[in-house]
Amino acid sequence: MLDLLNAPNYDNTHNRCAYAMLGPNVMQPDNAAPKKATNLSINRELLAEARSLNINLSATLEWALTEKVRQEKRNRWRQDNREAIETCNELAEQNGLFSDKHRVF
Repeated sequence: MLDLLNAPNYDNTHNRCAYAMLGPNVMQPDNAAPKKATNLSINRELLAEARSLNINLSATLEWALTEKVRQEKRNRWRQDNREAIETCNELAEQNGLFSDKHRVF
């Protein structure tokens, strides 16, 4: 069985497709949301290089945190639903899918 969820580059391919297909339904940073000032400790050389490249630190961090939160929620959902997914897969393996009789391939 092809396991797409653990295939190399699945996340990148999936993300590109999800953003294209779902647009606003996919978790993205909310630029209109109220902002909160915060202090961070960052590698000094990395910070200097980012500044020399004119990288917007706030926007970059917000995007990275949004992505990390999305990944964590996805992982937790998969873990919370692992038993049900395994049961569903076992039923499909044993009994086939409802749509099997309609397949042309």
